[in-house]
Amino acid sequence: MAKIKKDDLVQILTGKDRGKQGKVLEVRPREERVVVEGVNRVKRHLRAGQFGNTEGGIVESEAPIHISNVAVVDPESGKPTRVGYREETVERDGRTKTVRVRYAKASGKDL
Repeated sequence: MAKIKKDDLVQILTGKDRGKQGKVLEVRPREERVVVEGVNRVKRHLRAGQFGNTEGGIVESEAPIHISNVAVVDPESGKPTRVGYREETVERDGRTKTVRVRYAKASGKDL
């Protein structure tokens, strides 16, 4: 189970965008990187497509950030926190099942 998942609200811990918060758009586990909305924006010079389906010019988009440079935001305090796991029993259709749940270590609230 990954500590940071898509659609999590995270805060940047280091770099030029330190302190900014944004939603995780994409997680790349093999590269250990995440793409965060509105953070680490870079400009790319693109050539126009041969068949007219892509327009050329300067395109600004988000670049991936190393996963160690972001932390999940605590839903209660709005500050960065570490993520922990706990096992909970859930009852569905008369059967009990054990599931792992992510929680914020600072407040103990579920993520």
